[in-house]
Amino acid sequence: MSADALPYTLLLVLVELAVGGLWVLWGAHLRGHVARSFVQFSAFLVAAAAKLALLAALKVTVPAEVDGYALDGAYAGPARLSLAVTVALASAYFLATLGPWRVPALALGGAASLAGLGAVAALAGVFAPPAWGYAGVFLALALGSLAAGGVSLGMVLGHWYLVTPRLPERPLRELTAFLLAALAVQALLLAPNLALPRQAIPGGPDIPLGQNPFLWLRIAGGLGLPLLFTYMAYDSSGIRAMQSATGLLYIAMALVLGGEILAKGLMLATGVPS
Repeated sequence: MSADALPYTLLLVLVELAVGGLWVLWGAHLRGHVARSFVQFSAFLVAAAAKLALLAALKVTVPAEVDGYALDGAYAGPARLSLAVTVALASAYFLATLGPWRVPALALGGAASLAGLGAVAALAGVFAPPAWGYAGVFLALALGSLAAGGVSLGMVLGHWYLVTPRLPERPLRELTAFLLAALAVQALLLAPNLALPRQAIPGGPDIPLGQNPFLWLRIAGGLGLPLLFTYMAYDSSGIRAMQSATGLLYIAMALVLGGEILAKGLMLATGVPS
């Protein structure tokens, strides 16, 4: 990955973190099993992450290509607009969680989640041209969002058990089970993304993709190990070893976010969404 591609990698990972965190938080809030203080703190975090993603989107230009990777600038405006709406609604969602207004807060959170989905859909259009199709890039971004958001909020939720050990284990087990599913689907999606034809990227790696060490680092370090550590966290939460589960989720978070950075760098270098 060249230095020219770094801002676009940062943009995509920030959007995944913000939008995925929003989706996971809204789902947990809707189910109603997590502590109110967790919802409030997490709503603040996702609103802040959304603001960072919007700032990155406003700073990054969308030329015809970046280091040989073709971009579609027609989607840049809708992506920025969707992110701006996401920021406004996520901020309102956070403020609503501070009061006793559960139904209005859930409505704002749902609207913010839809706006975030629109931002992901628009960004997929920006980066789709060299890939095998729009669907591949969209699914990679959507699943990456669920993985990044799920592991980050899972790690945050683990701290609530360290402060209040008597909390029921169900919310953390549900969140880690959801994260396992997201990572598993990500791994399954990798096969068609690697097999389907794509455009060659001028100036891309001059070795076959199967021999690229960064691909195998993405598979092993960004998918395989997070699956293992997340399962261990799920198992630990079942026996109420919450300190162990939280520590495992710390490791999984570092691996998932590192894997997402690798995935975006590989996509911009090879045209393979993962």
